[in-house]
Amino acid sequence: MKRILDLILAAAGLIVLAPFLAAIALAIKLTSRGPVFYRGERIGRNGVPFRMFKFRTMVINAEQIGGSSTPDDDPRLTRVGKFLRRYKLDELPQLINVVNGEMSMVGPRPQVGWVVERYTPEERLVLTVRPGITDYASLKFHNEGEILRGSKNPDEDYFRLIHPTKMRLSLEYVKNASVFTDVKIILRTLLAILK
Repeated sequence: MKRILDLILAAAGLIVLAPFLAAIALAIKLTSRGPVFYRGERIGRNGVPFRMFKFRTMVINAEQIGGSSTPDDDPRLTRVGKFLRRYKLDELPQLINVVNGEMSMVGPRPQVGWVVERYTPEERLVLTVRPGITDYASLKFHNEGEILRGSKNPDEDYFRLIHPTKMRLSLEYVKNASVFTDVKIILRTLLAILK
């Protein structure tokens, strides 16, 4: 049932949002050098790596310049990228990952390799489900970039300040997952976007 819901919502989202997605792609191409999409490696279900689609919000060599965590004042962000991140619009291409079966609409946010390597045995429970576009942690930490603003080491500050609560919420989701919970989180996410 969850997979059917994912496919219906993701496919409908891509169709309905197609003109909007095209406009964002054009804005990225016209204002900065590089590809429209960023395809960063993340760790998915059962620890299998996959490439997660996002609209590119940084300069093309961002991974060589800094870490994987991004404060709001990160100098690697492009002008359009700052706007996209503020409203979470850079995440919309992950609907493609949902259609491909690599992600779900709702589930623990996929992490980069160095974070997963530091998981405790209990925390590895989150790898038993497909990672998602949104979840309880995404709703709570919608201002993650603001929390990390001014950080001299965003990756370590992320792991110290944000990761523990995010992981607690992710484990709560995994242990109590249901279609009803997914629908509730999707509705809360849509309300948060509209606000």
